[in-house]
Amino acid sequence: MHVLHVVGARPNFMKAAPVIRALSNRPDIRQTLIHTGQHYDPALSGIFFAQLNLPDPDVNLDVGSGSHAWQTAEVMRRFEPVLLGRNPDVVLVYGDVNSTLAAALVCSKLRIRLAHVEAGLRSFDRTMPEEINRVVTDQLSDMLFTPSEDGDINLQREGITEEKIFRVGNVMIDSLVRLLPVAMQCAKNGLPERYVLVTLHRPSNVDDSASLRRTLTALLVINDLLPVVFPAHPRTRQRIKQFGIDTGKLHFVEPLPYIEFLSLQCHATVVITDSGGIQEETTYLGTPCLTLRSNTERPATVRMGTNVLVGQDPKLLNSELTQILQGKGKKGSIPPLWDGHAGERIAEALHKASATYA
Repeated sequence: MHVLHVVGARPNFMKAAPVIRALSNRPDIRQTLIHTGQHYDPALSGIFFAQLNLPDPDVNLDVGSGSHAWQTAEVMRRFEPVLLGRNPDVVLVYGDVNSTLAAALVCSKLRIRLAHVEAGLRSFDRTMPEEINRVVTDQLSDMLFTPSEDGDINLQREGITEEKIFRVGNVMIDSLVRLLPVAMQCAKNGLPERYVLVTLHRPSNVDDSASLRRTLTALLVINDLLPVVFPAHPRTRQRIKQFGIDTGKLHFVEPLPYIEFLSLQCHATVVITDSGGIQEETTYLGTPCLTLRSNTERPATVRMGTNVLVGQDPKLLNSELTQILQGKGKKGSIPPLWDGHAGERIAEALHKASATYA
């Protein structure tokens, strides 16, 4: 069986690596890796591939950034001839980025089997572009690999038949489990003993001047209590400069490779974020997480984990932070099947299905 993987952004790398590794142990499976180049920083992407032990892509489409429509269309235009030339038995797409949707649409038009890793996640907020990508990709997929029970329920509610749904656990946690011992040994490079780790990149938080200013003002207040360490997304830096916002003594650092950022999460007193993947990682690590969103497509992190949704409410953010600093923060647990073996379960499901691809 020939399996073709499509990745487009760094979160995809963390999800694809365990699946590629698990499939590499099966001599009956041949693999191809396509990188769309949706998010591409030559230095940082290379480090991610090295740290995750990912093979070099067989093809890089070099799409680059652009509007949602342009980027999706360009991935489709460049991916179609590659797919026709490679003729895989099944295409694996990951997560909810534009590359995921674009590849799914091309596979559907060419009638090539499609498998979606991290299927069934729903924020129920159609203003989020990622939600559209998730819903459409799931409707087009032949195999849907879900991380948790809520994913199964969402898919069944949307009319997906049970035989297409495979609850395998959280594949991104596989990468975390494998590299956590290395991350724990990373030097803190002069960071204080206690600090707040912040990430911020979603358009709803950074593209509106008033919203971004309100959040950064709240972070400046927090910084008086505990140092704020802020690996700033390029989009966020651009908006801060564009809006002329004073960031005071916030400690900005460049975006970090996977292992180094994982180390920061391990040692942080609390993480403040709007990232979906970080909600999951902090839940596994037991690190308190305050999410600057009013909804999440990862409800297991709220229901079972350490995650609390605070929206864009500075008072609620400060209140929850105070609870954490007083040792009264939320204590979480690790959801079922978030055990480092999701990639192996995906490989087994694909192996069992291979007879139908012959």
